[in-house]
Amino acid sequence: MIKAVTGTKDILPQEISRWKYLEDLVRQIFSSFNYKEIRTPVFEETILFARGIGEETDIVGKEMYTFNDKSNTSLTLKPEMTASVVRAFIEHSLGKQQPLNKFYYISPMFRQERPQAGRQRQFHQFGCEALGSTSPLLDAEIIIAAYEILNRLNLKDLKVKINSLGVPESREAYKNILKRHLEVKKHLLSEDSRKRFDKNILRIFDSKVESDQEIIDNAPKLIDYIDEESRKDFEIVKELLSKNNIPFEVDAKLVRGLDYYTKTTFEIISGKVGSQSALCGGGRYDLLIEQLGGAPTPGVGFAAGIERILLACENEKTLLLPEERIDLYIVRMDSELTQKTFELASYFRKESLKVEIDYLDRSVKAQMREANKLNAQFVLFVGGEEYKSNKFNLKFMKTGEQKDYPVDNAGEIKSFILQNISI
Repeated sequence: MIKAVTGTKDILPQEISRWKYLEDLVRQIFSSFNYKEIRTPVFEETILFARGIGEETDIVGKEMYTFNDKSNTSLTLKPEMTASVVRAFIEHSLGKQQPLNKFYYISPMFRQERPQAGRQRQFHQFGCEALGSTSPLLDAEIIIAAYEILNRLNLKDLKVKINSLGVPESREAYKNILKRHLEVKKHLLSEDSRKRFDKNILRIFDSKVESDQEIIDNAPKLIDYIDEESRKDFEIVKELLSKNNIPFEVDAKLVRGLDYYTKTTFEIISGKVGSQSALCGGGRYDLLIEQLGGAPTPGVGFAAGIERILLACENEKTLLLPEERIDLYIVRMDSELTQKTFELASYFRKESLKVEIDYLDRSVKAQMREANKLNAQFVLFVGGEEYKSNKFNLKFMKTGEQKDYPVDNAGEIKSFILQNISI
């Protein structure tokens, strides 16, 4: 039997309502902040991610799905969305059309990681990017939007962590300070952290190795060495979050895993999804657009993992949606009325009702079992003695009430159903 590829997952019909609920909520909240949806291709030229995310990151170095097409161009299934949005922003000269562009997205991503709870090789994210302003108000806005989405899902075990990475100049100066501090303990670091020591020392803060964490706990903190502008912006962000009742804590070890971040960075985590606790994260990236060939343009954004968020909702039992139901099930009582039943279903569907009929030539009793299984609000009986008297019989399943209607007056049946269905 052929099965789904390891690290991928089918989203079955019984799960879709949860996905649609979350996606509708995302669209609603982003719309309230005046973000516009953007969709980019599922693959891009590999150089986009190598240049944008950083050659030394785990994503580029270990996790990307990369292949050559027939023209021998190296392509990559997108592992994240920011670089793709920035590429579209540059390619279509969107910055020339208006000074501030605010985008949101809902999209699949691909990373060749070890699958575990809340982490798949094909996964889905929503997020936003605001391009064109250095204002720390935008930093606060995206954190508020992210928190609002998660809060509206009734998730309780949420923690907002924020930090500031400063500008590249102050960060480079700090790296030298950190190197001098860690030099004498380099031999005690894990193999990955020793590699990061030489290539990008800030990556050591991403280490999940406990002994590494013990070493860097006592290291100088980047936030103590950031430039004055970054410090002022960070204070504004903290003040705005406090005024908007967003609970947060400053985490000096929060450096994020991508090279393009500057100034404010953040994560929202949950203790309800196992080891993969980060539900969303992001920050400011004022240099990325220029690095990818565009005019110097500041930007800020975040991405959130849909699978992880739904797992947190499941673990906290917060996403209790109403049962799926249909408006009308049409029971065919006589086999010669099959076509008539189909015609009626077509009529009611055109009137925006959710309708099902039997396609398996089942008995009336079996059809009623199916109607109950589908939580049909009404059942219309076509056939029997009523039909011989030119009547249909309609049953309101909630009350058991039944009423006859002339066969030539389907419009009256439609009106009654529309007046009484539960939305």
